[in-house]
Amino acid sequence: MTKVLICDDSAMARKQMARSLPKDWDIEILFAKDGREGLQLIRAQQPQLLFLDLNMPDVDGYQVLEFLRLAKMDLPVIVVSGDIQAEAHRRVMALGALAFIQKPMAAERLKEVLAATGLYHQGEVSAAREEPGLAVDIRDGYQEVVNVAMGRAGALLAQMLGIFVKLPIPKVDLLELSELRMALASANSSRVSAICQGFIGPGLAGEALLLLDDADMADLARLLRFEGELTESVQVELLSDIANVLVSACLAGLGEQLDVRFCQGHPVVLGLHRDIGELLAHGKPWQRILAVELSYGLEGYHLTFDLLLLLAESAIPTLNYKIAHLLE
Repeated sequence: MTKVLICDDSAMARKQMARSLPKDWDIEILFAKDGREGLQLIRAQQPQLLFLDLNMPDVDGYQVLEFLRLAKMDLPVIVVSGDIQAEAHRRVMALGALAFIQKPMAAERLKEVLAATGLYHQGEVSAAREEPGLAVDIRDGYQEVVNVAMGRAGALLAQMLGIFVKLPIPKVDLLELSELRMALASANSSRVSAICQGFIGPGLAGEALLLLDDADMADLARLLRFEGELTESVQVELLSDIANVLVSACLAGLGEQLDVRFCQGHPVVLGLHRDIGELLAHGKPWQRILAVELSYGLEGYHLTFDLLLLLAESAIPTLNYKIAHLLE
């Protein structure tokens, strides 16, 4: 029997990975919810194959690969990640990964990399293996689909700017509008620039909001190779370019997973160099909001794009139904 370890901070991703493995493969499946737990299981259980996520709290996938390389541990590692940047792929292969599979996983790609391991032999067992009974919280489902969508947007941003984009672990919360304002005010500097863009799909409606601290505007101009005077119209144009990339790619990634086609409104500049509370005063009259917070950092720059996807409470039943369908 082959011992396989699946290391991912998302219960939904662990479940999807376990379900995707061939049913006729004689294996024992172990699970780890982050890199630290994964390393503990590697030492204690000595698995023969590791499926590894990259973006995890505490100890991430890069650190796990680095540990295995320094310890000279001969453990085949298949990275399974929503971070599809070309540079992320190059880095994990340089650290010794056997293969890279992007989320959501394609069955043909999984068969291809399993064949390369030499560990899978078709028809090892005649009876189908039972699926592990992993419970998945709906919030975990939100986070995983956003994680994949975020990776799409990060890859486009990296391609556009020619640098490596540090992808965060998305934050998902159901908040009162006042709570959202307080959270944003505490997390951002006193003055920011912002662009919002509405979107709508069957049963789902919301707004995307891109925030940039005032101090970062000059860095943004350098990144986009703009050398002229930073007039207000130029700043609006620079912000709009970034918002178009991030919002469109995120919504496309979400729509593909949820089988929804989103229509986007025109980007609207909420303001430049304004107080965060003042910018949010336009807010929709929603009582409660499902808020998804993504904070894209750029390697080598003190520059962060904060992207918020805000969905009305009325969108939650549709969203829950769509995610439940993914888990069937």
